[in-house]
Amino acid sequence: MEEAGRTAGMGTKPLMRVLDGQREAIPPVWMMRQAGRYLPEYRAVRQKAGGFLDLCFNPELAADVTLQPVRRFGFDAAILFSDILVIPLALGRMVWFVEGEGPRLEPLTDAKALLSVRQEADQKLLAPIYETVRRVKNELGPKTTLIGFCGAPWTVATYMVAGQGTPDQAPAKDMAKREPKAFEYMIDCLVDAAVDYLEQQLEAGADVLQIFDTWAGSLPPQDFERWCVQPTKRLVAKLRARQPGTKVIGFPRGAGKNIPRYVDETGVDAVSLESGIDRKFAVEQIQSRVPVQGNVDPLILRAGGAALDKEVDDVMQAFSAKPFIFNLGHGILPDTPIAHVEQMLKRVRGT
Repeated sequence: MEEAGRTAGMGTKPLMRVLDGQREAIPPVWMMRQAGRYLPEYRAVRQKAGGFLDLCFNPELAADVTLQPVRRFGFDAAILFSDILVIPLALGRMVWFVEGEGPRLEPLTDAKALLSVRQEADQKLLAPIYETVRRVKNELGPKTTLIGFCGAPWTVATYMVAGQGTPDQAPAKDMAKREPKAFEYMIDCLVDAAVDYLEQQLEAGADVLQIFDTWAGSLPPQDFERWCVQPTKRLVAKLRARQPGTKVIGFPRGAGKNIPRYVDETGVDAVSLESGIDRKFAVEQIQSRVPVQGNVDPLILRAGGAALDKEVDDVMQAFSAKPFIFNLGHGILPDTPIAHVEQMLKRVRGT
């Protein structure tokens, strides 16, 4: 795809203008996990779909839930409804979801298992997700950005090694120390699979991409460089070699004071900030480099009331003098009242 073709009309989209370095008087707003269980319309579709992966791979239903929060709240962006673990599935690993507990995978317990990971993702398996992107793109208005995404190699690797989420990512960290060459092979496979996957999302109509490195903060500095920064740097560089001008938002959750180095080395266009980060540091050391996104506490959004008004005001005061995307510091909690989302949006937009 020609860059000019993909970026035509981007000037009408507030979020894309921010990624180009422009400050918006009212920052564009969306929420991580905005398509989800806090919405009754999502719960109805989820029940109809059956399993969680059944929903992810059903373009009609996945497009519907992607669009639901945009229809209800008028968000400035829709983010593709999918999951970071579709990549392991496309690499030949078994992936399933246990209701109330989360994802399960075949664990990779030794070097032989790591080296058994396929080098190329099954694009036929992923084709329904690209169809979802096309359907959503056709439904969105000219001012609404479509965000595609993937999991960062390190975060996806933690699930693949342990076979599930873990509190400290110890299985992956141990494996990276015991079998560094085999672990690096798996990381390289994940980089290449992510590049192919994200490129296809762009071809289908995504405007911008977000890379979720949910467990970046679990890595000490040296390992953060090797397993978070360098794979993401390769991913972004390879993607832009194929699709010049691609806009990428990074989210190295928990990385804190390592984020400036992450920004400088990976070349991301913006970075998402978690709730706990020091805002003064973020303004001085991160927002001076790139636009930032975040960092409202999802717990305060759930609480609502005066505490939510104060949180919105504090975030706006901290970040809105420079290019900024208003968002949460992590995904919206499933039991968040819809009225609190409406309260937040009115506060941001001054309506």
